[in-house]
Amino acid sequence: MSELSPQTRYPRRDTRQLKVGDVAVGGGAPISVQSMTTTKTADVEGTLQQIYALAGAGCDIVRCTCNEEEAAEGLAQIVPRSPIPIIADIHHQYRRALEAMEAGVQGLRLNPGNIRRPEHIKAVAAEARDRGLPIRIGVNGGSLDPSLYEKHGGLTAEAMVESALQEIAYFDEVGFTDIKISVKASNVALMIDAYRLLADTVDYPLHLGVTEAGPPPAGLVKATAGMATLLAEGIGDTIRYSLTADPVEEVRAGRWLLESLGLRERRGLDLIACPSCGRAEVDVIEVAGNAQKALDGMNIPIQVAVMGCVVNGPGEAREADLGIAAGRKRGHLFVKGEVVKVVPEPEMVDALVEWAQIIADGGVEEALRRKDDSAAAEAEADRALLLDEKGDDANNASEKIQNIRSLDAQTDPGA
Repeated sequence: MSELSPQTRYPRRDTRQLKVGDVAVGGGAPISVQSMTTTKTADVEGTLQQIYALAGAGCDIVRCTCNEEEAAEGLAQIVPRSPIPIIADIHHQYRRALEAMEAGVQGLRLNPGNIRRPEHIKAVAAEARDRGLPIRIGVNGGSLDPSLYEKHGGLTAEAMVESALQEIAYFDEVGFTDIKISVKASNVALMIDAYRLLADTVDYPLHLGVTEAGPPPAGLVKATAGMATLLAEGIGDTIRYSLTADPVEEVRAGRWLLESLGLRERRGLDLIACPSCGRAEVDVIEVAGNAQKALDGMNIPIQVAVMGCVVNGPGEAREADLGIAAGRKRGHLFVKGEVVKVVPEPEMVDALVEWAQIIADGGVEEALRRKDDSAAAEAEADRALLLDEKGDDANNASEKIQNIRSLDAQTDPGA
């Protein structure tokens, strides 16, 4: 039986669909990756430079702050030149939302904890309705209406979801339904609980994120823990890593997460490598790092494996498109687990680059067609010698099994 596809493993929650510019969100659309610019929006050229860098890294939607009139004026110049849709981030002043829409943005993010007057909320929703623009209700655990903290005895999943529902009620009054929602918290467990509750309550598309996750690597771990858990449950239609880092790193992390779960098609390098052990014949960390640098810029959607020994390497990484395993000062180059060439150790990274290009140009079939007929025999000879020298039972499993059987035979049958 063939292995289940990730889509089968992670059935998606059914939601409504909306459009942010030309990017569909929800309703079975591919999960989109978002980030936010860190420049002053009034700095038109600096902001555009950052937006282009984000788009190049795989960002689908970008958010820009609109916290002052100069920012709205900047958006009027940025939006027509942006390669991806722009969402205006609005906090305390509802007029900024009206100005951002006039500037041409493709969507808004409103924090219901910061704009609380019903007439202001409804004025923005009515204008967005007339323009056909979506709004994200961006609930943040750190900025709820004080009455909700009091009602629920502090910050809880129920308080966050109620904040979103209150905002939806105002939108309903003016007939606005182009809504997506986030209920972000910096506490991962709380964030997961809030999104689960929200997913059980509404059918709007959901924007996932762990707010204020912090710098990598801890921030990456926290954000991944929260978002991956929910994505594996079918919850989530668009995501953002909120890292204290270059926003390009947020986009890369988002793409890697979705590609790792099989929720987006791979668009670049996926390098896998063994963690190394006493059997390793090379410095795996160094070789893997050099391979990453050499292959990253090729923009080839390929999985490449770097393995430290030839004993188990090709077998463990047989599903990789391309890989190399070190042994006896040589590298065994393999394609889909089949050895195609044996090269000197100093040439291993160069060989990976060469054969990655062969696969890019002609596919795996072409790479296998060009294999060296003597490579498999050479590789097997190296492997046999290493097994003879180091053994294939590094953990003495066979001896332990015999001891277990001896103990079992000595056990009193009447015990």
